[in-house]
Amino acid sequence: MPDTATLPDGLTAAVRPLDPEAAWIPAWRALGAEAQIRNPFYEAGYALAAQKAFGAGVRLLIVADRPPEAPGARLLAVWPFQVSWRRWGLPLPVLMGWTHGYGPFGAPLLDGADPEAALAALLAAPRALGLPPRLYLPNAPADGTFADLLAAHGVRQAAYWRHERGLLDVTGRSMPARKTYLDHLSGKRRRKLRLALQRLEAAGPVALEILDAPAALDGALDDHVALETAGWKGRAGTGLGQRPDEVAFLRAVLADLGAEGRVRVARLRRDGRILASAILPLTGPEAWVLKIAHDEADPEAAPGVQLIHRLTEAVLAGEGIDRIDSCAPPDFALGSTFWTERRPIAHLLVEATRDPLFPLARTLERARERVARARLTSRSARSA
Repeated sequence: MPDTATLPDGLTAAVRPLDPEAAWIPAWRALGAEAQIRNPFYEAGYALAAQKAFGAGVRLLIVADRPPEAPGARLLAVWPFQVSWRRWGLPLPVLMGWTHGYGPFGAPLLDGADPEAALAALLAAPRALGLPPRLYLPNAPADGTFADLLAAHGVRQAAYWRHERGLLDVTGRSMPARKTYLDHLSGKRRRKLRLALQRLEAAGPVALEILDAPAALDGALDDHVALETAGWKGRAGTGLGQRPDEVAFLRAVLADLGAEGRVRVARLRRDGRILASAILPLTGPEAWVLKIAHDEADPEAAPGVQLIHRLTEAVLAGEGIDRIDSCAPPDFALGSTFWTERRPIAHLLVEATRDPLFPLARTLERARERVARARLTSRSARSA
């Protein structure tokens, strides 16, 4: 199986390991910054930081204007993937987009100057490299630019596990319009927020702080880890304090993005005590909710809810962020309580090039989804 091939349009397709020393890492960074659809989780700094904790077996499918190692190479598409040989219990392999607990968005990086050509080349690359012609993109955008690009290319595809997650988007809104954004909250909801805030501030005033200085981020992560470890996850042995590889990953992410001014840590503080903390990578004016932790000493004070409320108010007042993706799983209400916009998400199975077995793969994946949903419903019923 070759690791480099020339495509019919003269572009180069390549498969490469996640190698922080590779000559093309700067070109990968450049593509991430100019991609048609920004995805911080597939950008170079973030992906390389995640390699040790989550990257076993992950490689990169690359499209470039020449071999990636060649001087001056320009990357046009990058997609981290793994090969699943028997996802459906049959020898029917599929390329699986990289996903993990800290990677909740699966859009590939496509050249912003010509995303149509970049996608066409990315879809042609597997066959040229002797890879399976079936792609599975977890947590991909189910509408908008990426969906339009796929539709224009005319490939067969199928969507699974469709859902919508909470999104705050005040792009282009005037300040008067921003001031009325939260008017949708009911009187009952507002009263509950006031009562919870009173409980939270019973021992002193609570302040929102949004940290971005690189020197402050390392300590902020330590506080975040301590906050989560003090809760039920710590007692169950699953908190960040018990997962050193994940802490090292987050520390590397904060260092890399912090050096570029591309991460925020929003938190609620009462004197020297951190009550809630959220880590937010940035892509331009858009933030992504990577991780939330909160003090569990008084659940009725709901510090996590208060943090999202105060963060929303700060954004509406002109914090410099126009859009926040909650990155939340289905039926998780924290972001959607305050944010009225939604981002449709689905796992997409895509036929990269002509594949007579695609209908079989599509049917098998649908059956897999049905079985998983039935099991989920059964577990929920037993819990209830």
